Parts: sequence; C-alpha cells; structure tokens
Amino acid sequence: MLAGLFVLQLNFELCKIKIIYLPLKKSRLLKQIISFFLKNVPRKYLQLFSHIVLKVVSIFYRGNKVLCPVCESKFRKFLPYGRKARENALCPNCLSLERHRLMWLFLKEKTDFFTLQKKVLHIAPEICFIDLFENLHKENYITADLESPLAKVKMDIHEMPFEDKSFDVVFCNHVMEHVTDDFKSMGEIYRVLRPGGFAIIQIPIFNPVPSITIEDSKITDPKEREKHYGQDDHLRLYGKDYPDRLRSVGFEVTEDDFVNDLSIEEQIKYALPRDEVIHFCTKK
Repeated sequence: MLAGLFVLQLNFELCKIKIIYLPLKKSRLLKQIISFFLKNVPRKYLQLFSHIVLKVVSIFYRGNKVLCPVCESKFRKFLPYGRKARENALCPNCLSLERHRLMWLFLKEKTDFFTLQKKVLHIAPEICFIDLFENLHKENYITADLESPLAKVKMDIHEMPFEDKSFDVVFCNHVMEHVTDDFKSMGEIYRVLRPGGFAIIQIPIFNPVPSITIEDSKITDPKEREKHYGQDDHLRLYGKDYPDRLRSVGFEVTEDDFVNDLSIEEQIKYALPRDEVIHFCTKK
C-alpha cells in the first residue's frame, strides 16, 4: 500500500494554500510532522484547513480494524495525534479524538441528548460534533468561543453574553486549563445552565495526577508552563481536586468511569481513552 501524507502548506503572508505530498517510511516521521504542525501553526488555521487535508489522508487508512462511532467510518487504524503524538488517536474523516468518541458514546448510552430537543451551548466547539449536533438541535444549538473561526458567537467565557438559565446542556472540553480564572468560568457555565440541565466539562489528564491542582500566576514563560503544566499554553495542571472545584460553584458532579462499562473489545474498536473519567455536572 502506498504510504504517505498529504500536508497543508500555508503561506500566511501571501495567503496561499497548497497541498504537498510527503512520502512516509516510518510512522515516527508522521508523528513528528503532526507534532510540528500542532506546535507551530496557529490553532485557528488548523481548525479551518486540517480537515480538508485529512480527508485525502483517510483514503490511505481504509480498513476494518477501528470504527469511529461519531462518523461511522472504518479504518485500519486512526492517525497519531498530539504535541507528543499518541498512536491511534485521530479519525482522519471527522477529526474525532479518543475523548470525543468516548463522549459521543456516553451521550448516546446515558443521556437523552440524541432523543429530545435541547437548547445547547457548545464552548470551543469540536469540528467532529458541529454539523451533527446542529442537525439534531437546529437553531437551539449555539457554538461560542473567543477565537475559534468555527464558533457562531464570539465571547469571553469569563463573562458570557447569555441570560441566566438559558441552556439545557453545556459542553466545554479542554478549556479550563487555558482560562485566567477557572472558578469564574465554571460559575458562568453554572449560571447559564437551567435547573435539571447538565454540563460536560472535561480537562486533559497528565499521569501521575497530582493530589491538588498546580498553578502559579508567576509562571508565564511558555517553556516553564510546559514543564509544570504539560503544555506551553496551559495555566494550570489539574489534580484529583478537579471535581471539587466544579462543586464549589454549585454543580453536582458525577465522576463517571463510563469507559469501563464497555468491553475491552469495544474500547479497542473505538480507540477510547481507558483512564478518562466523564465529569458529568448537573444543576438542581
């Protein structure tokens, strides 16, 4: 089988875009290329163009070893992904990652998200979900972010432009580690959530997980942030106290070990994160 990668090459000054083909002899090279793009290309450009390139790449990954439950595409394996690239992580068709596939299955198995109309706020929306969620909930599905070109509403999560009790569901994944005041941001999500509604607010997990969250406002150098928090644009490294931080703003939090409700065969087939807990937050 032809092994290779079609890579998006961007010239930001001239606003030119072209696709180039790079031969791959080893999977290590693919990991290096993906890590390079994640570290050096602004996230908004990756959000706009990476799915175009990966649609082409997906042709070379066709097979029956893994199945993406989000887009129902099958591949011999998923692409590596991450600044320290993880094997078998990224669906080249819809761009779902391990955590997205887990959340999708959780929503289907343990909530009424797919069966009842909801008013939904999706903060920092993931491209793998946007069209599918919008088809389900129509104009009641609102995407929002400070910078993302995928979002309908531009907003600061510290001061969201929505009335109290506006939404039945709020999704906010891998955001809290980036914000200046996570307690205020969590409180804003609680404020706009209706009683009886739920929020899923996931964070990155770096093992070993510290007992308490590590943060220091004096650490501003990107290299020091990467050293202390796992990534140069993170402002804290969450510990085992994360659910209590969510509870402190009013949420009732269930730490749902849903992945282990699934068989080992299912975990392998969907390439799920076996150590990820769903933080399922509700409001009375």
